[in-house]
Amino acid sequence: MLVQTHGEAALAGGSDSAPRDAARNERDAPERMCIVTRERHAPENLIRFVLGPDATVVPDIKAKLPGRGVWVTARAELVEQAVRRQAFARGLKANAKAAPTLPAEVDALLERDCLQSLSLANKAGAVVTGFTKVEAAIENRQIALILHANDASAEGARKVAQALRRKFGADGPPEINLFASCQLDLALGRANVVHAALKAEPASRAFLARCRRLAAYRSMSRAVEPREIDLSPEGGFGVGNGEGRTPGT
Repeated sequence: MLVQTHGEAALAGGSDSAPRDAARNERDAPERMCIVTRERHAPENLIRFVLGPDATVVPDIKAKLPGRGVWVTARAELVEQAVRRQAFARGLKANAKAAPTLPAEVDALLERDCLQSLSLANKAGAVVTGFTKVEAAIENRQIALILHANDASAEGARKVAQALRRKFGADGPPEINLFASCQLDLALGRANVVHAALKAEPASRAFLARCRRLAAYRSMSRAVEPREIDLSPEGGFGVGNGEGRTPGT
């Protein structure tokens, strides 16, 4: 499977700064055009792709790799269309080879980015795990978002949802169910993680943004509730009903 670190190492050779400058200017543009839909969006709503040294198409989810890039709206079905229509070869003006597995590779990279962000949030002390501790955090209004393993029992998720409704009503924190328990175990360095709560910290906001990107890519409109984390002292329990919505909702 293609991983970001391999792509960075493979494409970092050479001392000429011109390709890097071109890539930087491209990333700094306020909007980019999707090579499939021809619509323009902010860069955070698209995925960038570059040409690898062996003429393969390389996903650049952090938009940091050097060289000429093209952009596709961050949806798996549109990446699949770009592969099928040979849109990468036209956009990159090269005999680019895009593997049929490219949509799955992008999904894996986005998922990995989310889990790395969760690990950083945990190291920052922003994560509480275990049903009892999560329930206590809800009772004390000390949470900004709730994380459920997607293989958690329906009964456990129902109990957490009831606790949220009792404390917050209909406007409770966002709930995320994008990852299996074994993935949460690895990210948090703990065993049998099924439910977790994240405090209103900058690391939690970064994690939520990555989860929304992954949910949008998978076209899972209800996987992440469209509420924003409020880190201000007046933000109450840390979640506001901002105008920003989850992509795809």
